Amino acid sequence: MIFSELNEGNYILFAMKHYENPHSCTREDFDEDMKRFKYLKRLFKRYLREDKLRTHLIINHLIILYNVFGEAATPLLFFKLEREYWCILKTFLVFLNKYPMGMLPELQLEDEIVEELEGL
Repeated sequence: MIFSELNEGNYILFAMKHYENPHSCTREDFDEDMKRFKYLKRLFKRYLREDKLRTHLIINHLIILYNVFGEAATPLLFFKLEREYWCILKTFLVFLNKYPMGMLPELQLEDEIVEELEGL
């Protein structure tokens, strides 16, 4: 199957194709890792609404996603998260050196998050 564009009909197949977790034995393990996208969305929403940033938790979720999905985590993240969170996501991915060069250059980095990440 060719995945030129992710949509509701093919993103699960795309995720399964790229899923590599040596400790995963069941579908439940896969589902638990897929929930990390929802957790990130919740953390980003909390940041925008309440200005509470859980930096370490966000970084942990992102690292786990890249560990189990490899570079396929990038398109999955941008598909699963709404556009309003993309600048936040880009800031963290640039910090983790996971943001593809030239991808969506119009997205700005979040200055407050950059300062927070530089302090780590």
